[in-house]
Amino acid sequence: MNQTEAKEHVQGRLHALFADPYRAFDNDTSERELHIKVALYVLLARPIARGLITLRIVHGWENGNDDPAALAHIDYPLASLDEFRAAASGFKGARPPAPSNAGALLAEPLADALSHAREQGLTLEPGIERAPARWPAFEGGLTLYTQFKMYHRLVYGEDDSYRCSLCQTAQGTLEIHEFHLEEGEFALLAPQKSEAYSAKTLLILHESQLDQIERLFEQCLPLADD
Repeated sequence: MNQTEAKEHVQGRLHALFADPYRAFDNDTSERELHIKVALYVLLARPIARGLITLRIVHGWENGNDDPAALAHIDYPLASLDEFRAAASGFKGARPPAPSNAGALLAEPLADALSHAREQGLTLEPGIERAPARWPAFEGGLTLYTQFKMYHRLVYGEDDSYRCSLCQTAQGTLEIHEFHLEEGEFALLAPQKSEAYSAKTLLILHESQLDQIERLFEQCLPLADD
């Protein structure tokens, strides 16, 4: 097991801006709204201006379901608020997008990692596919477990207003910035500071959050237009 694949509660890029980013977005924190605007400027508005943002809307998990094979998503290029609104509008009609790509985020890479582990002679317990807490037992599993928990929190909620994790992905080492705010819940998978001018950032949210996040972005992102 590679314990360096992922790590939660790390010091990320926001630690250079706030003395305690884990408290900066709490409802009782002084200047909380300013902190949100600063964080969104650094992690979202700048990459949008550089053409380095992809929007990922996840759907397919309902009523407590967390089967990796049922989590679906659609990715959209994101270069403006108008593009966010256009992507969101597809989920508001009478016929929202069907989860035709269900399983691509977790189930498919999980199957590949399990197959590789068995080829290497590792004995795995029966039913490990549906036991995420056991995934760190094989190579690539800790990364998948970390991502599973992120998606689960985005769908079903989280008490902490912010957390930062570090995760090895196919796109390199990314910081996972999760925001669980009263204004909405979303995550930003951002490159580390040294690659911020060239590597892409992924904005992730569940379809249920689209209206709230649209309002939040309308309030915060225009401040970066200058």
